[in-house]
Amino acid sequence: MTTSEQSRTIAVVSAGLSQPSSTRLLADRLADAAVRELEDLGQVARVENVELRDLAHPVVDAMLTGFPSGDLARAQEAVTGADGIIAVTPVFTSSFSGLFKSFWDIIDPEALGGVPVLLGATGGTARHSLALEYAVRPLFTYLHADVVPTSVFAATDDWAASAADVGAGLPRRIERAGRELARRVAQRQGDGPADPFASSPSFTELLGGS
Repeated sequence: MTTSEQSRTIAVVSAGLSQPSSTRLLADRLADAAVRELEDLGQVARVENVELRDLAHPVVDAMLTGFPSGDLARAQEAVTGADGIIAVTPVFTSSFSGLFKSFWDIIDPEALGGVPVLLGATGGTARHSLALEYAVRPLFTYLHADVVPTSVFAATDDWAASAADVGAGLPRRIERAGRELARRVAQRQGDGPADPFASSPSFTELLGGS
């Protein structure tokens, strides 16, 4: 399979509690931006949506028993098997939601090593935007994920501004973050990040050995 024919999977994890949810809306916008960029790079992209609201009870059960099953097990497989992840949480009391944190707590801590991750969050006011940097980003750094530089926070006022002006701050941040994720995903090979030294000759080859 050539690079242009490779199929990539993006797992989109949304922890919004309401329906409709601004958290899910942001997650969908970020996924659309990443998919567009991947297609521009000549790659087929598929999105797997994981709505944590529908998994709240199984998540608690798995925390108590240590054994996820059913829809939760399938959601975990979708996330740990993805080429890239978009993770979006509402901000409650200046941090990620309990449901969001609980889901990642029951993921194998070794399963996300090197996986590109794009972070997003929603909240009522821009004052909570730093929660992405002091709460959410450290969580995925602990999980050894490859977190892209741009994270996206959407406050209530951002949605009104973006609806009136497609060049407003939120759409620009979404496009930039989606582009960063897509490029990391496109560069990723096999089950881990691309090895910059993979094509380097061995010492035996340098010394003329067989």
